[in-house]
Amino acid sequence: MHPPAALTRLLRRASNSLRSRLAPVPEIPAELWLSTVRQFPFLAALDMEEQSKLRAISALFLQQKEFTGAHGMEVTDAMAVAIAAQACLPLLHWGDPAKALDWYDDFVGIVVHPAEAVAVRQSTDAAGVTHQYSQVLLGEAMERGPVMLAWPAVESAGQDPEDATSVVIHEFIHKIDMKDGAVNGRPPLQLGFAGTSSAAEGRRLWADTWTRAYDGFREKVIIAQRFGGEKQWLNSYGATAPEEFFAVACEAYFVNHSRFAQEFPALSPLLDALFNRPARTVARP
Repeated sequence: MHPPAALTRLLRRASNSLRSRLAPVPEIPAELWLSTVRQFPFLAALDMEEQSKLRAISALFLQQKEFTGAHGMEVTDAMAVAIAAQACLPLLHWGDPAKALDWYDDFVGIVVHPAEAVAVRQSTDAAGVTHQYSQVLLGEAMERGPVMLAWPAVESAGQDPEDATSVVIHEFIHKIDMKDGAVNGRPPLQLGFAGTSSAAEGRRLWADTWTRAYDGFREKVIIAQRFGGEKQWLNSYGATAPEEFFAVACEAYFVNHSRFAQEFPALSPLLDALFNRPARTVARP
C-alpha cells in the first residue's frame, strides 16, 4: 500500500484538527485544477461558475477520502484530482457541498489499479452447483466498501465522442443507487421529483420510464449482437441489468449530454430532475 498523494495528505491533515474544521478547505492548486479540466472535454464544457463549484466540492472530497495504489502504483496528485472531479460531477447542483457528499459517506477508500483488475467470482446454477469464474473489471463499487478503479479507464474518459464513458462516474452512480440499500437502478428521489405530487407518483414515473427505456435498449443490443443490427451508441454493458443501464446512462449523460438527450429524450428530463439541472418538461407515461 502506498500513502495518499501529497495534496490528499494536506487536505486530510486539515480535516484532523478542530481549528481547521472551522476554516475553509484548502483549494486545489489552480494549475493542477486547470490541467485536469483541460484533460476531460466534459469538464472543460462546464461554465466558469460550475467549474468553480466543482473545484470546491472536489477539494472537500479529497479531504474525506483515502487513495491507495495497487500493485506498487503511486497515486499522484493529478490522478487523485482527476478522480475527484469526475466523482463529484453528479453532485454539482445538489446544493451545499458537505451535504451533497453525504451521498458518498459510506466509504473512505479508493483503490487505483494500473490496469484492468481480475476478480474471482462464484455463482450457483439452478441445480445448486457452484461455479467459479474470473471477471475482468475496469471498476467496482462495493456497498459500504471501497471503490476500485483502473487508471487507464479513468484517464481516457470522454476522449472519444462515440464512446461516452467514465468509469469514475459509473461507479459513483452505483454508490448513489446504493443509498437506499438496493442496487436496482432506482435511486432515492426527492419529494416532488420532476413535478410529481407524491413520492409514490415520482417512483412510478421513474420506474415506468426507465423500464421501457431499458427493455427497448436491451432489445436493440440483442439484435445488434445476434443478427447484425445497428450498433448502439450507448455502451452495450448497460443491457446486462437495470442497475447497469442506469449507471451507463448516467455516465453518457454527463460525458456527452447533448448526444444523450437526442438518443434518450424520455430519460434526459428525468436525469435533469435527479441531478438538479435546468428543468425540462417531463412527459408522463
